[in-house]
Amino acid sequence: MSLSEQELLATLGALIDPNTDKPFVAAKAIKAVKLSSGTAEITVELGYPAASQHEALAAQIEATALAQNGIHVAKVSISSKVIAHKVQGNVALLPGVKNIIAVSSGKGGVGKSTTTVNLALALAQEGARVGILDADIYGPSQPQMLGIAEAQPESDDGKTMRPLEAHGLQANSIGFLIDPEQPMVWRGPMVTQALRQLLFDTRWNDLDYLVIDMPPGTGDIQLTLAQTVPVTGAVIVTTPQDIALLDARKGLKMFEKVGIPILGIVENMSIHVCSNCGHAEHIFGAGGGEAMCADYGVPFLGALPLDIKIRSQTDAGTPTVAAEPESAIADAYRTIARKVAVSIAEKQRDMRLKFPTIVINKD
Repeated sequence: MSLSEQELLATLGALIDPNTDKPFVAAKAIKAVKLSSGTAEITVELGYPAASQHEALAAQIEATALAQNGIHVAKVSISSKVIAHKVQGNVALLPGVKNIIAVSSGKGGVGKSTTTVNLALALAQEGARVGILDADIYGPSQPQMLGIAEAQPESDDGKTMRPLEAHGLQANSIGFLIDPEQPMVWRGPMVTQALRQLLFDTRWNDLDYLVIDMPPGTGDIQLTLAQTVPVTGAVIVTTPQDIALLDARKGLKMFEKVGIPILGIVENMSIHVCSNCGHAEHIFGAGGGEAMCADYGVPFLGALPLDIKIRSQTDAGTPTVAAEPESAIADAYRTIARKVAVSIAEKQRDMRLKFPTIVINKD
């Protein structure tokens, strides 16, 4: 590499990635710079999916190169490579899945499932391979939210299941296996076993992220899952309401107890804007999610509105990110998704897949 290429590489590496607020060199994102007769070809590899940001990142890089002695950029190639990151304790990784994101709430009714499905769809729109597991045995809602409530997973060997597909997501739920009106009158151990079967007996196909819609609460089921499922990090969903925040704090503490990093907090139903007059009102209070983040030193991922479209589109089986991908609400979900992905990308890598298994044979 010539000196001029080295200088250009150093200049581009010093640029601040707007998604991480850190220089590109920190993540070794600028992979190659080829310079010939004042024309450059630049290769960038991000550690997180951000397809919606590629054009802006390319423009940023081109402008910086042009400012360096008028270098013309013929091509900026931007791609993403998501790798497996460290999970809690010595829990074994899940075959076919690089990273697991647990979406949790301390209580029901705060829009956790709606946030989960839109987060998964947003990650997929940004270019990742994504799956979703509905872990709410008592109240599975993802089948309806994904518009495939009548479908059933198939098995080729009688032991494992192929996940269903909807809106580009791989999905599984107890809701696919039972009558929608059948109550699950099961005790904790049975629920835990069912969830483990759904998780480990599903043949997930090369997922960058598996997003788990956790059951609400912080009881035995949630704790057992947190201890046995290889979770990369957790997202806490709450509303600004004080009662919801009390329970959300318990959920955060549960993940801390088992060594699962908190990727951040999402404040749902943050504000309501009247569809008739445009009046904005904080029905459930204001600033609660951000205050909780400040108390515990965790990232604030973003605030989502209380909007009738989110409810109606999700009920109809086409969540907002899929129904109106160009809308402001969908963009808010994608922003949250990128923050979650960046938070994962900056965590320690799981190196167990890098080393061969050593077997000692006694002769």
